[in-house]
Amino acid sequence: MTAMTTAPVATTPAPATRPPSARLRAWATRAPLLPALIFMIVVTQLPFVATLVISFFDWNSLYPDARHFTGLDNYQEVLTDADLRHSVWTTVLLTVAVVLASLVLGLVLALLLDRRFRGRGFVRTLLIAPFLVVPVAAALLWKHVLYNPEYGLLNGLLHYVGGPQPDWISKTPLLAVEASLVWQWTPFMMLILLAGLQSRDQEQIEAARVDGASDWQIFVHLTLPHLRRYLELGALLGSIYIVQNFDAVFTITSGGLGTANLPYTVYQSFYQAHENGLASAAGVLVVIGSIVIATFALRVVSSLFREEVSRA
Repeated sequence: MTAMTTAPVATTPAPATRPPSARLRAWATRAPLLPALIFMIVVTQLPFVATLVISFFDWNSLYPDARHFTGLDNYQEVLTDADLRHSVWTTVLLTVAVVLASLVLGLVLALLLDRRFRGRGFVRTLLIAPFLVVPVAAALLWKHVLYNPEYGLLNGLLHYVGGPQPDWISKTPLLAVEASLVWQWTPFMMLILLAGLQSRDQEQIEAARVDGASDWQIFVHLTLPHLRRYLELGALLGSIYIVQNFDAVFTITSGGLGTANLPYTVYQSFYQAHENGLASAAGVLVVIGSIVIATFALRVVSSLFREEVSRA
């Protein structure tokens, strides 16, 4: 008789369950965050759901009893209406021009502030100040203090040198809006890029100088590649705001002279034309576009954090 051998049967260990005390401790640590989470849902998500529902209705607030469900007709009108398409194109032009100009100026200022000189802290505070001004106040400042054809600073300087006295807002309306936004957003770009400059590997830069590299070669081959993530982050965060900007357009030009962007068009549809459904559909499209841009921004931020952790 041969002895039968049986192989040991591998048993899968039962999943470990946390004791009730651990679960209670976990909930206790999360409990202080619940009021903030509930507040955020009530303030942001519920109004967006209501806006999404209204966007599927033909709803004019002057005739509330005549509202009816129309499906995607409002979205089709938003995407095919000539005025709305023009506002979308204006939004794109405004965003690209402001973000690029503020990035370039912010990079120049960051490079200057990265050098050591007497009074650097005071100069940095002065350069940050425009970003701390309330957006409506900043737009009013540019409209009346700088652009006014009668007593504005720009025409005052031109009068001093014998130059022309143009009406800046009527002659170059979109450029007038862009200039005020560039002035306000350049400090933000400067802070991001200055943080990137101060996180450079100084030993690598010193080694390049020892090898005979010029300042321009160091900037092109070392500084710019290092700042790529910071430039992307500044561009994405700036785009999120400029796409939704309403204050400068409303304050400086009131949406006239071809400066009406998509948020201002939403305002016109809702408060002037009283088309709640159409305005809600345009607002939903603005939110979707902002979410797409924000998604890329969050990816850039997470990649920056991973780089810093791996470097540490």
